[in-house]
Amino acid sequence: MLLSPDAEGCAGKLIADFCPGLNLRVRPGFFYVRVIMGKRLGFVGIIIENREKSSSPVNRILSQYGGIIVSRTGMPYEKKRCCVITLIVDATTDEMGALTGKLGSVEGVTVKSALGKKI
Repeated sequence: MLLSPDAEGCAGKLIADFCPGLNLRVRPGFFYVRVIMGKRLGFVGIIIENREKSSSPVNRILSQYGGIIVSRTGMPYEKKRCCVITLIVDATTDEMGALTGKLGSVEGVTVKSALGKKI
């Protein structure tokens, strides 16, 4: 959010005092307010349609994001020759988007996810 010089004095003080989760950056004549989003609890559901072809890239991506993964369960489903992985994550929206975006770009992989509203 960009605030004008007129709003800088009172609005900047008001925002800084009542919204401690905001980061204010000042530039001559203007200042920016950047919201720092916290981590929230969520889940990711992954279906791997071709285990032989897609499991290595998926595991490589999950290893890169190991810091946000709280729990991981995976079950092969031999009848349909696929695999289902569920993750519980503690992540920001940016981290979740990066993880699911990379997973979704792997051929034969379907990803669905959600983050809690406040937790």
